[in-house]
Amino acid sequence: MNDFKAAMLNYQDRVRESFYKQGMMVHMGAEVSEVRPGFCEVQLPNGLQVLQQHGLFHGGAIAAIVDVAGGYAAYSLFDEDDGILTVEFKVNCIAPARGRKLIARGEAVKPGRTLTVTRGEVIAVEDNKETVCALMQQTLMRINERDDING
Repeated sequence: MNDFKAAMLNYQDRVRESFYKQGMMVHMGAEVSEVRPGFCEVQLPNGLQVLQQHGLFHGGAIAAIVDVAGGYAAYSLFDEDDGILTVEFKVNCIAPARGRKLIARGEAVKPGRTLTVTRGEVIAVEDNKETVCALMQQTLMRINERDDING
């Protein structure tokens, strides 16, 4: 747990507004379930559009939701006019991703003026049992003074 402070009072609204502008997240059925300063949780229900040929959640879906969770964890700490872009992230899949939903949790580790580092995990929920199925480390870039990248 961290002790980060949000730069703005309406950071939760900003995160949710930006999230629901992402067509991919909407298409997959993902939802933001929690936002705190430096933390974001995204849930993804099981559905044909996010599964691979063996009935497991697709690695691309896993990577997408944990990338977004980490990004919004960082974004929750930024100023009103700042934008954000992922510079790089690494995901290790450590268990089969099966169940009724995935929960991706992103957490800011080191927020910076230009670069911010986050970490994340993805949890598969099956039969009321939670299994960590993926771990992530990520670097994000804060974007300033760019009207085309805001939010």
